[in-house]
Amino acid sequence: MPRLKKEAPDTHLTMQVVNHIRSLMENGTLHPGDKIPPEREFARALKISRASLRTGINYLAAMGVMKVRHGVGTFVADGPPEFDKASLRLMGVLHGFQSWQMFEARLIIESHLAELAAERSKEEHHTALSEEVAEMFAAMDSPSDYLIHDVLFHRIISQASGNPILAALMETITSALYDDRRKTVERSRDLRESAEIHREIYRAIRARNPIEARKLMEQHLRMAQTAQGKERAKDRKANQAPAKPKKIRAELRSHAS
Repeated sequence: MPRLKKEAPDTHLTMQVVNHIRSLMENGTLHPGDKIPPEREFARALKISRASLRTGINYLAAMGVMKVRHGVGTFVADGPPEFDKASLRLMGVLHGFQSWQMFEARLIIESHLAELAAERSKEEHHTALSEEVAEMFAAMDSPSDYLIHDVLFHRIISQASGNPILAALMETITSALYDDRRKTVERSRDLRESAEIHREIYRAIRARNPIEARKLMEQHLRMAQTAQGKERAKDRKANQAPAKPKKIRAELRSHAS
């Protein structure tokens, strides 16, 4: 059977979509608030599959360049961040980090970010967090969509902390986090529990309760580490080729002799 032709590496295709979107915004074809053209049209212009296109679009959504509205469509976000932030340039470097190292860094940084957000956040941050929580509950049947809103929720908290240095550090972690998690998120089985603790974190921040916000973020990250470990285990098991039964192996050896 002839081998199917493989597309370019995933990261390359993601950056191809990023660069295409950037050019459309630079030449005025797309503006903040615009709904993106149909997938078929985009994929044809880039000469890639629609699945690869969705990978790039989802990455942009997780990074805040696109805004996914459940049941409505995908739009260019108002006031999108710069495309050349370190999060994109350092993505490949961060891929070398191990999962436990990533969670250790997140536990240290994000617990303090949640605490700061409870002290310093503005009403606009509360509104944005509320919207992302609502989108999480609406995306229960679509883990890939859920992941986008999960990542955006954490980005908003970093911005609400009022510390641009910590927020910039989280940008580098966020890009690697999303790119790694999307490979196994379809095996997730705890989305409702996850959405509920995100809602509790939001409520603690809105209530100006830094101690509670920090405690809940720590609890959430430890739960997420356990859940994602199970996702990876399921993914590895699914990708392992099943061993041939002993009887079949014996028959093959006898034929070979």
